[in-house]
Amino acid sequence: MSRFVKILRAVMIGAPGSGKGTISGRLERDFGVVHLSSGDLLRNNVMQGTEVGMLAKAFIDKGELVSDEVMIKLVDDVLQEIEGKGWLVDGFPRTIHQAEELDKRRHIDMVINLDVPFATIVERIRQRWVHAPSGRIYHTEFNPPRTPGLDDVTGEPLTQRADDMPEAVMERLRVYDQLTRPVIEFYRYVKKIQFLTLPACSSLSVI
Repeated sequence: MSRFVKILRAVMIGAPGSGKGTISGRLERDFGVVHLSSGDLLRNNVMQGTEVGMLAKAFIDKGELVSDEVMIKLVDDVLQEIEGKGWLVDGFPRTIHQAEELDKRRHIDMVINLDVPFATIVERIRQRWVHAPSGRIYHTEFNPPRTPGLDDVTGEPLTQRADDMPEAVMERLRVYDQLTRPVIEFYRYVKKIQFLTLPACSSLSVI
């Protein structure tokens, strides 16, 4: 029996482009957990003009990272709405402060860490295409659209994000490594939560 059957609350850590969304989606489908992408939550709230979305937009418009306090509120508000259900959050926490605050508010059963070389990530992201209105993400190798260049649902053209260009990706990875390494150490050595590292191209069957 899969060890993941007993997991009710988990977080997935991985650099941008490491495959968090793809793997989380499969776990949601196969094991019935609610998948929460912090990136999707952020974009949706900004687009909808919610209170937390407007707070986040103020940082984004200045080219700054969204503050820990805003990200904590964003994720915790949704976790309150699904109280009693199993969940898997990807892309959060990204800083030690976010991790400590989440630990105070929620019990976590497992941390899944995606260990993918940065060179592999840059190449993956180069092949990533997005349907901007919905946020649906495609990849020419791993998750290609049925018709090249077009969204499966609407048939509208796909685009590439400006922050998916190689130079922008490397800067995001540098910042990620600086901020997230302490988070990994916090969960692995301080909280000693069950910690599973998945190397690049590993199979979900190990979960």
